Formats: sequence, structure tokens, C-alpha cells
Amino acid sequence: MNKVVNDGSGVWSATGFRPGAGAADRTGAPGAPGGPADGGPAGEVWSGSWVAGRLGVELVGDEGLGELLGLALRRNPRRAHLLVSNVLGKHVPQSPAVVYGYGFALGLRVRDLLGEREAARAVVLGYAETATGLGHSVADGVGLAPCLHSTRRPVEGVATAGGFEESHSHATSHLLLPEDPDLLAGDGPLVLVDDEFSTGNTVLNTIRDLHARHPRDRYVVVALVDMRSAADLGRLTDFAREIGATVDLVTAASGTVRLPEGVLEKGQALVAEHEAAHEAALQAARQASQQSVQEPAQESAHGGVAAAPASLPEPGTVTRVDLGWPQGLADGGRHGFTPGHRARLEAALPAMAARISGALPPHARRGRVLVLGFEELMYAPLRLGVALEKLTDAEVRYSTTTRSPVLAVDDPGYAIRTRLVFPAHDDPADGPGERYAYNVAGAGFDAVVAVVDSAADTPELHAPDGLLAQLAAHTRSVLLAVVPSYVPESVPASGSGPASAERPSMLPEPLRGPDFSSYAPDEVGWLLQDLSDTRLEAPTEEREEAIQSGGAHYAESLPVEYQPSPQYQELFRSALAESAARIAVAVGAVTETVLAERSPRPVLVSLARAGTPVGVLMRRWARHRHGLDVPHYAVSIVRGRGIDANALRWLAAHHDPADVVFVDGWTGKGAITRELAEALREFEESDGIGGFDPEIAVLADPGSCVRTYGTREDFLIPSACLNSTVSGLVSRTVLRADLVGEHDYHGAKFYRELAGADVSTDFLDAISARFDEAGDAVDARVKELLSADRTPTWEGWAAVERISEEYGIHDVNLVKPGVGETTRVLLRRVPWKILARAGAGADLDHVRLLAEQRGVPVEEVADLPYTCVGLIHPRYTRGATGADGRAVAV
Repeated sequence: MNKVVNDGSGVWSATGFRPGAGAADRTGAPGAPGGPADGGPAGEVWSGSWVAGRLGVELVGDEGLGELLGLALRRNPRRAHLLVSNVLGKHVPQSPAVVYGYGFALGLRVRDLLGEREAARAVVLGYAETATGLGHSVADGVGLAPCLHSTRRPVEGVATAGGFEESHSHATSHLLLPEDPDLLAGDGPLVLVDDEFSTGNTVLNTIRDLHARHPRDRYVVVALVDMRSAADLGRLTDFAREIGATVDLVTAASGTVRLPEGVLEKGQALVAEHEAAHEAALQAARQASQQSVQEPAQESAHGGVAAAPASLPEPGTVTRVDLGWPQGLADGGRHGFTPGHRARLEAALPAMAARISGALPPHARRGRVLVLGFEELMYAPLRLGVALEKLTDAEVRYSTTTRSPVLAVDDPGYAIRTRLVFPAHDDPADGPGERYAYNVAGAGFDAVVAVVDSAADTPELHAPDGLLAQLAAHTRSVLLAVVPSYVPESVPASGSGPASAERPSMLPEPLRGPDFSSYAPDEVGWLLQDLSDTRLEAPTEEREEAIQSGGAHYAESLPVEYQPSPQYQELFRSALAESAARIAVAVGAVTETVLAERSPRPVLVSLARAGTPVGVLMRRWARHRHGLDVPHYAVSIVRGRGIDANALRWLAAHHDPADVVFVDGWTGKGAITRELAEALREFEESDGIGGFDPEIAVLADPGSCVRTYGTREDFLIPSACLNSTVSGLVSRTVLRADLVGEHDYHGAKFYRELAGADVSTDFLDAISARFDEAGDAVDARVKELLSADRTPTWEGWAAVERISEEYGIHDVNLVKPGVGETTRVLLRRVPWKILARAGAGADLDHVRLLAEQRGVPVEEVADLPYTCVGLIHPRYTRGATGADGRAVAV
């Protein structure tokens, strides 16, 4: 190991000051300009020499340890020193991307350690309060793991699934309150996440408690830093041997703290000395303030007081901002946070960040903005901060309030430079008390976005000595964003609440051709409303800019329909001729699997519009092979908004939900699969109608997201080559508040004027003509499928996350895997580049042609899990990149 600090000389100390700034601008946090925040921790960061010099503490370890940790003193009878993380986002304001990136990178290492299959079975457990956000970020990196965090907030009506003690903490008792009691009962790996791994007691207490209830074979401990002493190094190995399980450790850095004899007593005396001086100075300042009729005294950076320094701004304004938080989405992992929750959150983040940005005063949009979370509520504010950082030109920082009492000292060698003190405002179970925000006062923030859950939006929060008033004394603008506190379904609602509006007793019958769509009336019934006479189209570049800025949802408008050139139409016809037989086999295989496993008389419900041609073909196969007249409907599902609830109500009124089989064309990364599962759960909760199976049947499942499919090959399905002209002349679906009311179906347009270019029936007939010759191949494939392990591995989602990080996109919604999704990118979005598997053949001819026409580079990639992947421009604005979106902003 390399010795990082040994004598308190401060040689690694960073001042943390703005060049030429006065005392009012000091922060001392690796997050202020002039410090290491612009791009993350830097090698010179070390805010621990003040403690090291006075107590003789030595921090010894990896060369990068000083970049991650500083030292402070805490008011705690169990441990005098506090390791202050520069990248955790708790005590030290830091770039949200840096905070999230550290956790996500640790999660990627866990996934590599476990392998894709075991990672998909894992559960991540973070520790309250400090590591709740870190635990979530690790879970995101692992990929498909649900996340739970311990809590110190009991919730009436929720059974405790476990508990343990954290011996060195100021508040020791942790509760585990999962909504799903089976979350911790599986036998997959359990990943335990904390900010530091010191004695190992907390982890051992957790494993001991949970292993006694639900033994498993493997545990993974994740921490930013491994700070065990030599005496503690063997305890984890011995314990693993004792319980007969594998216990792995994943950390970003390692080292140890060498404590001299009597350090606890010395530290307590040092804290008492500074606190006494602080109280005396505070009293003197109050007297001076009363005599001069000035504003109330504020704590100064060194723990003393001063009567509202002239350099401080006038008390700022406090404004409430409505986030538009998705209804029913968990606010965090207190009761469990699933991959479905994560997908919903990610879909909603751009719009929520846009609301915050729009509420910021003009001077803050190019200044310094702090997103301040609340105790255990770390993940939601962190993700909002990351989204805001992408969206604005402001220098965004992130930290949270805390229960932890830490001494503040205005010294460049000390990690906690300032402290705000305010009363608890969430009616804590352990009674009222002080809460703290560190390194916020005097940091020169132009605005602070305080994010709390609704349980904490109390009179105490808004009191004259509350958090908002304390923040307003140090910044010109405070925004209050309240996230609804998630209440598990098992908890009875308090109060009846307003009665929901009465729904109409009769919903409209499905639309059918030829009045709506070019399909025959018996091929499909559209549970949609006709918006054909409404102007909804917008230029692709305008839509992309609005979608990425959060100014509009993609379902609120339509792209201008692509009119294929003669060369492109010929490519489509060639592709159809070459692939018709292969598609016929896939159609037969998926239909036979549905009949064997799902229902002998299924009700096919395709997800409009890509699923609709497949639903028609499956219906044709059932009639061709079995003489069945299978009902088929098309409904709308919108990422981030869910499935059309009125369509579900109509289906439930006319069919047994257990017979309904949802159909789509193909899977990409599986976002719609997750969206459907979550939407059906919410529908059952709101309407009391259950029985719908969320498992989607698809023609092709290259993402390995479903069990019911015709093939898992990523090949060209010619219906992906075109838009409405291969889908019955129907547009993609529309969901906009001014057009779709509470009792309306989602909308769509029928492009009658494109009848001359319509090949919808040609596509269906070309494949149906191959049904007879496909019979033997279908029988062989179905026999293989029914005997195979078809458990989804979600390889596609994991691959998309890796590509997103590798190419610096950091948004899985902008990565579209597979031939079908790549084609959509080229037809409807602003493409950035196309990744093509090296050696891919004719399946990509149309992709290469479209890319050439739009000036989009095609990059050959070895070992690509899909035939191709389309990347949407990650930073698209017309002003920055040109109206055609071809140039890349660097």
C-alpha cells in the first residue's frame, strides 16, 4: 500500500475556494469550481489534514484513496472520526454524473463477477441512510436486479422482513420492509451495498439475520472503499466458511485508518471544545443582532457565528415545482424498486428535469445549482440531478440532508466546511431532533432544488427555522420538489379521498377497415379513436429536440410519414421474397406455442402498430392449420405512460382476460415488455380487474425478454422496413391530454391518401402463401421450443446498457437494438450512428441505404449481440448540430 497521509502536513489539501473569492463563497467541497468537481475527483483532493494533524490519524491505502475520502469529526460516543466521501453525494456536493457513475461502475463489476444469468437473479440491498442512492446505482449497473434499502422509518401496516444493527452509527437500528415478502426469499445472489466497509460488523449482522431466514449460496459485498484493519481482514472469510456460502467483495479503493491510542477521547474533547466556542459565539451574535436590529445570525463555516454577513444575499424565494412524478411509481427502495420501476423512472426523467429547468430563474440556468436530496431519499434526487445536468448549461451539484451530526470547521484541510441545522420534518419515529446539510452555506449556489418525499412536506419543513428558510438565507432561489411517498398496496389508505369520476357504461366498439385501416374488417379491430382529421405531424428534427429536452413526449405528435424511394421499395420487395419462408416458420411456431401453452382459443391483442401485422398473420395461421376463428384486436401502449386502460376495460367486458395474449413484432431491449407488466399491475390495482397475462408473444425475441416467440434470431422482418404503408395505413398511436380524455381510447390516424403506396396486404399474402411448405419446419421448431428452457435472460437489456456507457450516451432510451428498431431510428428519429455486426449480409441492405440517404455513419462492430443497433443522437439540438442532425456536437 501507499501511505496517503501520515503527518497532517496538508500537502494534499485542496483549498476548494473560487479564485479570489471571499469567505461567503467558500465551500471546501470537491464540487466547487477551482476544486476537483469539474469532471470528478482529482489527485490533489485531500480534506483530512486538519483531523490528521490534531489527532494523529493516518489514512493509508491505495494511491487514489485521497481522491475519494476526507476526514471530519462527529459528535458520536462510538467513533470520533468520520470518513467523508467525495463521490457519495451525502456530505459533499458533487457532480450528479460522478456520483451516479461510481455506483453504476461498481454494479457493472458485480455483473461481470456473477455472469449475466446469476446477475439477473440477484437482489441488491443498500444501507440507510448513506448508501441508499449508492445501492440503487449499483443495481442499475447490475442490470436486472431489484433494489431494496434498509430504513429507519417504520411504516405502519408493513411487516418487517428483517433487521440488524450498525454498531458505530449514531442511529443503529435498520429495518427491512419489502412490499413483496418473497423479494429476500429467493436463492439468487444477494448484493449488499454500503459506502465503506470498515469493521464488517454491519454486513455480518445483515447476512446472519437473513441467512437464518433464507439461506443462499452467494453474497457480494460492495463498497466505495474497503477500510478494514488488519485484524478484521479475515473475519469475512471465516464467516463465509461458517455459513457455507461464497462471499465476494467489490470496492473502488482500499486502505485503512490508523488510530493512535486514546483517539476517541481526544476526538470527543476536540469536538466539545469547538462546540462550546460555537455556542458562545452564537450567543454573542444573537445579542449583537438584537441590538442592531439585523437579521438572525447564521452559523459560520468554522462553527462560530456571524450576524448575517453583508456578502450573503437577501433571503431568497421559495417556489414549489410540480415534477409530474408518474402515478404509483415507488419513490425509492424502502419497499423495493424493480427493473420495471426503473424503466418507468427513466422514461419520465427528461420531462421532470425539464420542469425543474423551466422553474429555475434565468441567472441560475447558467450558474451553480444544487439538487439537495433528503436523508434516505437519495436515488430519485440523484437521477433528477443527472437529467438536469444533461439538460442545462448550469453547473449542477448534488448532495443530501442527513441525520449525522458532524463538526463543521472552516479550514481547507477539513472535509465539512459549513453546516446548516434545522429541525426534523418527517415526524420521525425516534422523535424530534436536529438535521443537517453540509457544505451548502456559503457555497455560492444560485439556486437549490430541495427534493423531499411527501411524508416530509410538513409545517416543520416550511417553519421559520426549517430547512427551506435555512436554504433561502444562502441562495437567491429555492425550488421545492415533492416526490409522492410510496405506500405499499398492503397498507390501508388513510381516508377515503375524492371519488373517481364515473366511467361511461359503454365504450366504443373497435374501429375496422375499410373505414379505418386497409385491412379487411375481420382481420383486426382497432381499440383506438380516429384522429385522421387532426394535424399531428411535425418535422423529425423538431420532434427530436422537443423529446430530448423534455418539452414533449414522443407520443404527443407524429413523425412525417417517410415516402420510400423506388430503390428502397425494391429493397423491401426483395427482402420480402427472400424472408417470407423464414417468417412463415416463425409465425407458425409462435402461434402453435400460444395454442399449446396459453389458451386453446386465444384472444390476440396486438400492440399497435408493429405488432398488428404479426397478430394478423398469427390469426391466419390458426385458421389455416386448425380452422380457428381467433379474435384479434389492436391496442395502444406508450412507453412511460402505460397501456390504454379503456381498451383493457373493453376487452375485460367482452372476453376472459385469461385468454388474452398480447402480441408484438419483436423485442429490442425489452422496454415494452416491462412497461406492459407494470401497466397491468396498476390496472388491476385501480380497477380490480385481474387475469391479464403480461407475457408478450413475439415473432422474434433477439433481446431474450420473453418466453413465447417464433425465433430468437435478429433478422429482417420486412414489415419493419416501412411505416404505415405496411401496417394498414395506420399511424403510430397518439396520447395527448387535449385529444384523449379520461374515457377515450388512445388515438391514431388512417392515412387514406397513401393508398397508392400501400403494401400491407401484399406483405401478409406473401407470407401466408408459404404456410403449407412451412408445416414440417414449424412442427420441428415447436417440439424444440416446448422442451427448451426459454427463461428470459434479458441479454438485450444488458447489452444496451453496456453500449450506452461505452459510447457515452448514458440513456438506454437512445439505444435501439435489432434490425427493426434500427430501421425505426432511421425512419423516425435523428440518428447518430449505426452499429452493424461485422459480416452482416442482406438483412442490412435497407439499413445501409437509409443510412447513406441520411448521411449517418455505419460502424462495423465485432461480436455485436444484435445484427445492428441504432443510436439516436444523444445531444441533439438544431442550433448545435444543424437542421439535418448529421453533425455531432463534441
